Formats: sequence, structure tokens, C-alpha cells
Amino acid sequence: MQTDLQTFPRRLREHGKLRPHKTAFREKYLGIWQSWTWAEVNEEVRALACGLAALGFGRGMNLAIVGDNRPRLYWAMLAAQSLGGVPVPLYQDAPAADMAFVLENAEVHYAIVEDQEQVDKLLELAALYPGISHIAYDDERGMRHYRQTELRSFAALQELGRGWDQANPGAFDAAVAAGQGSDNAIILYTSGTTGKPKGVCQTHASLIAAGSGGVGFDQLSDAEDILSYLPMAWVGDCLFSLAQAMVAGFTVNCPESSDTVLTDMREIGPTYYFAPPRVFENMLTTVMIRMEDAGSIKRRLFHHFMAVARRCGAAILDGKPVSLADRLAYAAGDVLIYGPLKNVLGLSRVRVAYTAGAAIGPDLFRFYRSIGVNLKQLYGSTETCAYVCLQPDGNIKFDSVGLPAPGVEVKLAPNGEVLVKSPATMAGYFRRPDATAEAIDADGYFHTGDAGLFDSEGHLKIIDRAADVGKMDCGAIFAPNYIENKLKFFPFIKEAVAFGHARDQVCAFINIDMEAVGNWAERRGIAYAGYTDLAAHPQTYDLVRDCVEKVNADLAGEALMGSTQIRRFLVLHKELDPDDGELTRTRKVRRSFIADKYAVLIEALYSGRASQFIETTVKFEDGRSGSVSADLAIQDARAFPVIQAAA
Repeated sequence: MQTDLQTFPRRLREHGKLRPHKTAFREKYLGIWQSWTWAEVNEEVRALACGLAALGFGRGMNLAIVGDNRPRLYWAMLAAQSLGGVPVPLYQDAPAADMAFVLENAEVHYAIVEDQEQVDKLLELAALYPGISHIAYDDERGMRHYRQTELRSFAALQELGRGWDQANPGAFDAAVAAGQGSDNAIILYTSGTTGKPKGVCQTHASLIAAGSGGVGFDQLSDAEDILSYLPMAWVGDCLFSLAQAMVAGFTVNCPESSDTVLTDMREIGPTYYFAPPRVFENMLTTVMIRMEDAGSIKRRLFHHFMAVARRCGAAILDGKPVSLADRLAYAAGDVLIYGPLKNVLGLSRVRVAYTAGAAIGPDLFRFYRSIGVNLKQLYGSTETCAYVCLQPDGNIKFDSVGLPAPGVEVKLAPNGEVLVKSPATMAGYFRRPDATAEAIDADGYFHTGDAGLFDSEGHLKIIDRAADVGKMDCGAIFAPNYIENKLKFFPFIKEAVAFGHARDQVCAFINIDMEAVGNWAERRGIAYAGYTDLAAHPQTYDLVRDCVEKVNADLAGEALMGSTQIRRFLVLHKELDPDDGELTRTRKVRRSFIADKYAVLIEALYSGRASQFIETTVKFEDGRSGSVSADLAIQDARAFPVIQAAA
């Protein structure tokens, strides 16, 4: 790596020289797209960094960043890094206690936030963590009557910075020049699936290694457009919207709000797209709902050409031999179905799309590739900059996460755990040498905690979290996430939690998708008062049972997984929610927490009961608590004979 480009602030300066008039950031504000060139971003970051310096922020200090994806919040990251400081993005929807934990753990005294909502949250946190002494806010709406001395607008902070810059000539440039690749570039807190979050320290060198590797692998250029809408505190956004953007110099587009993402995506037409499986699941659910509402001719056309796509679409995308008849049928389908569908989803211009953060069901994966979306999986974690395995074009396997990425060494421990050695591995957990020593062994391998295996061509398959993989009483391997992903392929199922370790059968909790099942119910004239009422409806149970039994039929065809068919299930009376501790902020199931919280339901499933009453405490967005109760029905599902593998 060139020594003059070993930090992000230096790369920002380089883009300002090489492509000063090219658009670096866009943001939709009040329905209009605003743009900033690389030259303008350099000026904005310089003014902001100098403003922070005027307030006493400097090398080794941490800056909290809270809000939705906004250009100024990305600039705040670069401003902190310019001074040798470290940005600490927080999940904007985190409850007060979680946010206070991160602020205290990272010893944060400075914060830059999006708007009044985040200002209020930080001010209210003073009782839990009184250490915040300076808060700057981007959106000034609603802030007119605030008189706290620690508050100032983003614009005022930049104006302060411009004055400081004039009074201290050369100070900013010296600070940027002092930065090293080994400096911490960001602290990203883990999702806390099994305990308190840990601060992952990633250096400029590690992030640039991950960014450069991905850019080279997929031949990305400064002509790409990416939509940045995922939480800034998530490593996936850090990799794509910061590291790769600062390596390649492409354009980062920020939507107006979470509610306008699909509309804004259609307007931008990203060429490079990243989303966790949940987003792709929601897109598919939306498509299926629309098709249910469509006329009979349109529905028949859709299902006919989707059958063609399933048969040959993925092969055509991969450049594999396909018969002329199939090619002609697929071309017709592209005109009538696939092209319009991709346009509605905002995927028309996508050249490369990635998913990560959780395993994606093979059926969901196949759907997108079959309609011509070059969707690929990547595998990684916060500790590895989300950079471990990538899927090369033309060599995609639906049940693998690909080959080790350039510069990455992957091997399996004797117990099947995936071990990784990479230039993108974290420097360590923030002030947790004990946890760092547990995660990275003496040979430099990071222990991912995932159980995996290599196929004959060297592709890595992730089975599940190593801690979650168990065995049933019959000796069969039990991989709950594998089963749950099959269930979640159905648009009617939003979340699922499977149980079976050290048991004689597999049972499951199901969360219905309120939008999909609500639409289904309305078309059938089924009245319901809300989620709890709809979830308990007998016809909803029939719908869910049909999905469960289709999964069982699929599992029966897999010799290793055939014994893990779901025998009993229930539909939960509430949605699993991060605010209730049941999911992480990245919507990963906190399995042990759920098992403890709903132990009475698990016991009812395995004791053969037909129903079980439960009352559950829930938290509302405004901080209040309430309760929801229901008498949950428990039903059996049909299992199928296991098809034994040929000798």
C-alpha cells in the first residue's frame, strides 16, 4: 500500500485531486436529491474536523455518531479520523441502557447526531452516563428553543472550524499527515447475541485491506452507485459505504428515510447493492403479495415464466450452456416479467449484489439469480471487516458462501469451527485484552464461532453457529439456523426459532409476517383485530402448517437433515423484537434468551399439550412497558420418510 494512502483522510484528499468534480455523496432531502463532489466533501470534512479541534477533540479520543445514513455523519467519521480520533457509530434505535453502555465503555465525550430525536436521547442519558460534554446535530428542525451549552448545530461547528483553521494554519494538514495505517479507524460494537456488546477496533490498514480486496475482486470502479441505508453501526455498511467507497471513489447515496428506501432506490438505480437476507426476503414478500392481488392472466404469466427462470435463469447468468428453446423462453420472460420486476424493485442497473449478516435460504438465493440479479453471498464478521469469503462470478453455489477472499486464509478446527487469518482482522476488542486473547489464538487465527465445512472444490459451507449446532437424541446433527432459513423463505413467515438439541424431535416457534398474512386474510374476508388475533386464527395455523410441511418434505430429501423435520409448532402471540431483547439490533435471534423467556412454551411443545397460556411484557418505542397475553394453540405437522443417500 502506498504510504500516502494508508488512511481514509489521505484517500479522501487523493479523491479530491483525482476526481474533484465527480459526485461523492447524494442525499434525498424533502424529495430532492442533493449532491456533493469530492472537492466539496474535502472542504466539508476539513471545516468539521477543525471545529472538533476547536472544542478540544484530538488524537486518541472517540466520537459517537448516531442517526440514519446521512452524508454529514459519514463526514463526521472522516473528520474524527483526520484528527487521529476514532468514530463510534451507535444503533440509532437502541434503547437508552444499551446506548449508555456503549458510550461509557468507549469513554465518549463528543457526539455528532442526526436530529432532535437523537439529541433528546443523549440528553436523557445524562443520568446513566453524564460524560457527554459536546453534541452537534445535523438537522436543525425543532432545535430552536434548546439552550443547553453543550449543544451546537453542525453548521455552527463548521463555522467555528473555519475560524480555527485560519488561526492555526497547517494544524489540520499536520494532523492528517500524522495518521498511520495502524491507527484505529473505527470502533464497531458487536450485536451482543450472547452477552454484552464488545467494541471491535478496526484499523485503517485492516479496513483498506478489506475494501481493496472487494473492489479488486468484483472490478468495481468510481462509476458505481451504492445505496447506503443499513445501520451505520453495522460492519456491512462500514465495508461498503466507507471502506470500499474510499478505495474506489464511487458515489454513496443516502435515502430520505427508511420509509422511502424502495422509492429512492428506483430513482438512483444502484449498480452495486448490498442487503442482509431480511431485506431480500421482504422484497420477495412484497412481490408475492402483489401477484396475489393481480388478475388471473397476469398471475398465470408470472408463474409460467418463473418456472422458466427456475429452470435456466441461474445457468444463463453464469454463462453456462442452455438450450436454444430455454434461451428464447427466458428472453420472452425477461421482456414480460423479469425486467419489469427488477425495475419495480430498483434492481435494473445492479451489476453486483451481495448479501451477508445471516445465512440466506437457497430458494431465496435462487429466486434472485434466476431473474437475472447477480446476487452473491459474502461471509465475514465484525471482527474481520465482513471479509472472509466471496463468491466469484460464474462459480456460484447456493449452499456455500464461496471461496476464501484474496489475502485471506481459512481453515477448520478439529471441532469444525471456522478459523480465519487475514490482514482485515481486528486489532482487538476495545480495552478487553482478555476477550481478544480468547478470539485470536497464538498463531493469529480468529475463531469465528461458526461451524463449517469445505466441499470438494474448496467452497466453504456454514452450517450454523458452532454454539448452536447440537445433536438430537437419535444422534442426528441439529442445525437450527438451517431449518429456520427454510421456513423464512415463505413470505408468510417472518421469523422462526427451532428447538431440538438433546431432544427426541424438533419443534418451532413461528412469527407470521403481518403484511403478507394480513393481505392474505383480507382477500379471504378473515376479520382480525391485530397481530395477536391474526396469529391465533385457525386459518392462519392452517397456512403456517402448510409451510412447515413443505419444509419437512424438503428436509426429508436430505439424508443428513431428514431426522430434523418439525413435528410440532406454535405461532407466537407477538413479534420477536430487539427492544424486548429477543433479537439483536441486526435482527439475529438471541436463542438462549428466547429459550429462557419462553421456557413454558417449549415445555408445552414437548409435553404434548394442545395449548398454553402465556403473558409477556413488551416495551414500546416511547420507553413505556405493557403486556400481551394469549392462549396459544400448539399443533402437529406431518413428517415424511427420509430419502436415504445412494451408497
